[in-house]
Amino acid sequence: MKILLTGAKGMLAKDVIRSLKDNSELICTDSDELDITNQEAVLKKVKEIKPNYIINCAAYTAVDKAEEPENYELVRKVNAEGPKNLSIAAKNEDAILVHISTDYVFDGDLNLSQSYKEEDKVNPVSVYGKTKLEGEELIKENLDKYYIFRTAWLYGDGNNFVRTMLKLAKDKEEVNVVNDQHGSPTFAGDLAKIIKDAIEKKIPFGTYHATNEGFTTWYEFTKKIYELENIKTKVNPVTSEQFIRPAKRPTNSKLDKTKLKNAGIQISHWEEGLKKYLERENQK
Repeated sequence: MKILLTGAKGMLAKDVIRSLKDNSELICTDSDELDITNQEAVLKKVKEIKPNYIINCAAYTAVDKAEEPENYELVRKVNAEGPKNLSIAAKNEDAILVHISTDYVFDGDLNLSQSYKEEDKVNPVSVYGKTKLEGEELIKENLDKYYIFRTAWLYGDGNNFVRTMLKLAKDKEEVNVVNDQHGSPTFAGDLAKIIKDAIEKKIPFGTYHATNEGFTTWYEFTKKIYELENIKTKVNPVTSEQFIRPAKRPTNSKLDKTKLKNAGIQISHWEEGLKKYLERENQK
């Protein structure tokens, strides 16, 4: 099985490489080797490689910077035009495209007693969310053989929420963390395994929600991080209004994984994912 991986230096890509390196022929590219916004370059590369799968881990994910007008064109190119180019190239070579999307395609205003299903109405309220949704739509317009995995609250190798909280604990006796945003912290290693299992099991093509199991808040997530690391720093719950950011954060980022589980994919609980991540970090 030959796989072309884009965005190879990114957080998720590092775990996808770990997950697939023993089972596949992986051709890994980053933006300096393959600019996914350049359609001619993408078509040429895919024709040359003739992969069975293309896994797109390339994305513009700086959600606040995406709101700055001077960045909009780049954000749209990477998050929308890039997936379009990859989908056209995949169709030309009869490859299957695996693409990573986000909970930000929803407005986050769903009642907290519910979680978003794949077919629920999309309504992105940020530039990041709008461009990621456009990427999804362009894939569907150009290709039938695809997996779109929407994820949320992702952390892994590189700058992420867990590392930030651990760093803050070294300097502060207490930290303030929002307690009114709800979702599933998702370990990149677990998402990579979902991708691997989906490919190996040949689950039906389509859009899937793919996060760790269970729901929590950033506040409770931080408390669990500190508990597992025996850190005594006090965690104070605060509201989103006390942390105004350029891009609106969803109140409800809960993604329903029933469709993925019905396809035979096992999903770890977010607390288990966190334990695995911290164990790996502590071995460095």
